[in-house]
Amino acid sequence: MKVAVLDIKGKVTGKEIDLSDDIFGIEPNEHAIYLDVKQYLANQRQGTHKSKERAEVAYSTRKIKKQKGTGTARAGSRKSPVFVGGGRVFGPKPRDYSFKLNKNTKRLARKSALSLAAKNNGIVVLENFEFNQPKTKDFKAILKALDIEDKKTIFVLEGPNNNVYLSARNLTAVNTVIGSSISTYNIMNAQKIVFLEGALEEFQANLSK
Repeated sequence: MKVAVLDIKGKVTGKEIDLSDDIFGIEPNEHAIYLDVKQYLANQRQGTHKSKERAEVAYSTRKIKKQKGTGTARAGSRKSPVFVGGGRVFGPKPRDYSFKLNKNTKRLARKSALSLAAKNNGIVVLENFEFNQPKTKDFKAILKALDIEDKKTIFVLEGPNNNVYLSARNLTAVNTVIGSSISTYNIMNAQKIVFLEGALEEFQANLSK
């Protein structure tokens, strides 16, 4: 599959780049996508939730009223879960939500997500560009030229680029990542995926291994 390379003004440069059918043209495996996105979201959870159970509530252990003759249910402790302020029954405890996922499954998930994006015309290849200094206005001009200023977009860079990152940081619908750290979640969460020309070549080489 060939895709035209655009410049930062949204014009066709005359160059074309091949999108590998092994990455952008496979039959998507939706279950692999589900597992990879599930793992990504699970890894974001801190798991620090905690509530006090009966043994941890700071109340006296004395019997709060006599056993019989009150006309109400017997009660032996202020810590009982039936009282306001008492311990919670089976409350949450700190835990680790992360789980292992096979490397080949993760690779299949990324290829499947990229194939879906390519099928929906969500892949854009942009000529390599640089900013002399961080300038959000200049970055927004690129988005406008590509007609994606109102779309959730992910820019895939060849490597760390501080000026480009800082220029896009304040734009809520734009995310910048380097090719080696792009996740299935990033791909599925974006309406447009913009690959810089140099980043795409390296990305395809790494994902084909």
